[in-house]
Amino acid sequence: MIVPKREVVIVYGMAERKTILLVNPWIYDFAAYDFWIKPLGLLSMAAFLRKNGYAVEFIDCLDPWNPQMRKNAHPRSPRRYSSGHGKYFKEAIPKPDVLKVIPKNYYRYGITPQIFREAILRLPRPDMVFVTSMMTYWYPGVFETIRIIKELMPEAPVILGGNYVTLCPVHAALSGADFLLAGEGEGKTAALLERIWGEKPGFIPDAENLDSYPYPAYDLIFHPDQLPIMTSRGCPFDCAYCASRLLNPRFRRRNHKQVMGEMLFWHQRLGVINFSLYDDAFLAGPEEMAIPLLREIVKRDLRWQFHCPNGLHLREITDEIASLMFRAGFKTIRFGFETADIERQRETGGKVTGGDLQRAIGYLKKAGYEKQEIGIYLLCGMPGQGAAEVRESILFVKSRGAKPILAEYSPIPGTALWEAALQASPFNIAAEPLYHNNTLLPCRGENYTYDMHQSLKLLTRS
Repeated sequence: MIVPKREVVIVYGMAERKTILLVNPWIYDFAAYDFWIKPLGLLSMAAFLRKNGYAVEFIDCLDPWNPQMRKNAHPRSPRRYSSGHGKYFKEAIPKPDVLKVIPKNYYRYGITPQIFREAILRLPRPDMVFVTSMMTYWYPGVFETIRIIKELMPEAPVILGGNYVTLCPVHAALSGADFLLAGEGEGKTAALLERIWGEKPGFIPDAENLDSYPYPAYDLIFHPDQLPIMTSRGCPFDCAYCASRLLNPRFRRRNHKQVMGEMLFWHQRLGVINFSLYDDAFLAGPEEMAIPLLREIVKRDLRWQFHCPNGLHLREITDEIASLMFRAGFKTIRFGFETADIERQRETGGKVTGGDLQRAIGYLKKAGYEKQEIGIYLLCGMPGQGAAEVRESILFVKSRGAKPILAEYSPIPGTALWEAALQASPFNIAAEPLYHNNTLLPCRGENYTYDMHQSLKLLTRS
């Protein structure tokens, strides 16, 4: 195997070396499972700060491998799989008042608050703290994380970034953070550091050239059982239900040779053989990224495994691409199909048709994939969508020889479907992000009820 040289990192130092703590907060929800989740944005920020001479520390409140938790919980530690997915630690907690009508238990996923406090007190006193955020309806875990940080380190400014801040900036102002960072953070962080400390970072990556960014600081992860690899930011599509354009307005792509080099780097340094792809458009324009990258992986006979939990584009699957994916070790493959209803396909983006699905499944099976390995996401509970449509979509996917997977719709502020969701939802989704939770079926109605949903879930498994 050809092993890459270690990444050359030029550090732009400063007169006084400051320490910055980065925190991945808890998930507060009815259910959560680690489908190859890692705080990629936060660890990318850590790499940016480190390259500018700052000392960085990292606490992952979700870490399923936390040694203190495993010592205390043994033998009831969460079950993990060698490919890098599995359960989190969890503890039942009281539901927020607005969710008390929901007849399900509510949990804090991750380490205990006491272990979080102890982890903070063991670290060097930070000069600044960055906290990230993911789903809008997970904000209670973010708020509690910031509250404890403020209690233990009141003098350190807290900066909150991530998806929740970008999508719900007005609500995020209630978090207790001193500063909010919406959207991509590196350039805005540079301005913020200059504003707070009068220090202008010497290194700022070229926002149009993703290969100018340092690799994420994955060495900070305690047990890197798998690592996410981003080949691009943004998406060339503009689906009505998706927030991709809001989070990353422009579609930019890395050079496939740089992506290959990064994977080889982490394999050499950390022994990683499982990689997940978070990209919204890995297969879009396949001649630019997917085909040359897959060919390189196959040529090197690396015996790695790849997992695509976000969903790939069916329309781009060809005989060659399906064969390359199978030979390269793409084990977890998921595709976005959303619905078999032709009119709704047009309304939500028109990126795929039933014919695309049938053709892709044929190529994938020819390449060696079994029916249960070909996962097809179907959106359910969209505004105006009835159970009959979802049922027909499930039967359509099954009849074509693939595995239907229901993905409950979550209304996202700023997307094209948001106004329709405001009209359809029985909840005040505009004022309360907790009502965005897909467990609630936020846009349910008489044509799509909980009971109907449960029956459809059974149908996917029958």
